[in-house]
Amino acid sequence: MLETRTARLLDGDVATALVEAASAAPSVHNSQPWIFTLGERTVDLHADPARHLAVSDGSGRSLLISCGAALFNLRVAADHLGFHPRVRILPTKADPTHVARLEVDHRHGSPGFLEDLFPAVWSRRTNRFPFWNRRIPRSVLSRLQDAVSLENSLLRIVDQPAEIDRIVGLLHDGERADLPEAKLERAAWLGRDGASDGIPSHALGPRPRDRSTPFRDLGADVPASGGRARRSSGSELPTVPFEATPTVAILSTLKDTPADWVRAGQALERALLVATAEGLSASFMNQPLEHHDLRWQVRSPLTGVGVTQMIMRIGYGIPVPATPRRPVAEVIRLSV
Repeated sequence: MLETRTARLLDGDVATALVEAASAAPSVHNSQPWIFTLGERTVDLHADPARHLAVSDGSGRSLLISCGAALFNLRVAADHLGFHPRVRILPTKADPTHVARLEVDHRHGSPGFLEDLFPAVWSRRTNRFPFWNRRIPRSVLSRLQDAVSLENSLLRIVDQPAEIDRIVGLLHDGERADLPEAKLERAAWLGRDGASDGIPSHALGPRPRDRSTPFRDLGADVPASGGRARRSSGSELPTVPFEATPTVAILSTLKDTPADWVRAGQALERALLVATAEGLSASFMNQPLEHHDLRWQVRSPLTGVGVTQMIMRIGYGIPVPATPRRPVAEVIRLSV
């Protein structure tokens, strides 16, 4: 039977499947700052201002990167279901929270090109634990760079000891530059055991024994008491050896507009899904990017090309459990 133009394509199980996949994306401190409005043939993705980390992310850059990652998962799920969607980024100039609109006109008999990445949507994890001392093949790193370039972004692989040391220095500079208000804001999302958002204690991972290891020590900000945190002190995190030869990946865009931040989020998630399919894990180390005077120093000292949007540590590691996700009913709205 032919579908009429008035038939509702995105309803019931289809809508749930799309939003569940989108919500599996990573977000800053697992804040999940998104809302999806479902029409008959459209999904509108909005940023949720109530989940914006206003102190450490005053511009909303990390907010839009998080939403961009969710948008990419939405595209993957739509391709998986055979919709072959069209996407417009920031379609409403008068509404800066309107991140994107995904449109479909009919359901095809075969999935789209992003179908191959669909299984990785569910197995991708942020892994803050040590990685094995196993080098990543150059061919795999090239696939990650190709994935990012398909989303109009750049990925620089850093594995030279001198450059890693320089980046680690900037990570420490970012930690020292943190305002007390930023630490308090971040702490509200950490150690949230039993919650449907934020980072639970088990996902914080241990601390590296060697201070020269690229790492973000979120455990230092876990509140001692109050809220839903059950960890009594961030100092309880164990200290263990990490990989001797870490690999750092720096994701950049050519410009630094809100549209570029959304593109960076899509590029990030595309790279993470490819990495997951290749058996790789990743975690994030964005301390310098939260400070304007440090952020520009992260880019390559040789080329100076690109505006840094994300810093990642990648490698082969033990499987880790998923962090929680908000119920679909909390993030869906139906258009009238």
